[in-house]
Amino acid sequence: MEDLIGIQTPRRRLIDPDEAITELEHAVPGFSSLRLAVPQTFDWPALEGALGASLPADYKRLCELYPTFVLGDFLSVYYPAVGREQDWPQGLQEDLETVMEWCEDNDPVIPLHPYPAPGGLLPWGGSNQGDFFLWSTSTAGPQEWTVTVASRNGDWWHYTGGLVQFLAELISGVLEPRGLPVIRPEAHKW
Repeated sequence: MEDLIGIQTPRRRLIDPDEAITELEHAVPGFSSLRLAVPQTFDWPALEGALGASLPADYKRLCELYPTFVLGDFLSVYYPAVGREQDWPQGLQEDLETVMEWCEDNDPVIPLHPYPAPGGLLPWGGSNQGDFFLWSTSTAGPQEWTVTVASRNGDWWHYTGGLVQFLAELISGVLEPRGLPVIRPEAHKW
């Protein structure tokens, strides 16, 4: 399976959420100017209870420190709504249905399945071209979740780091964008 999809691996996986965010701030000039003066407070236990899984720390930190944003007028990260966190998993249902269709269309070539299947794919972002950015969940815990890219044109690949590090390395050109356009190193509020 892994050989059919392709894998990109960071030189060093960034475990500390603040270190990963610093890398993203370096990769996207002016990104730090979007940082909120007062971090947002999310009810993560309510969201994670509704989801049935804990979320990675880098994602939670990104949501707390930054408003919703778009990178390079292309890629956006899905955020829960403050005060309605428990609704976030339900909001992913349409994307999960599309991911299920894509997985079924590619199985057994790409034998992946959507969340909540063990190791299932959980959407965390999308593009204006219909590409999906997903976590490959793991029973080892959310800090072990990796990124899977499912491009609209059929290119699938894994990145064995976390979401924020993925964004930083994709924007900085460290990663080969496989099936994606080169994304301009700019961000704006969404």
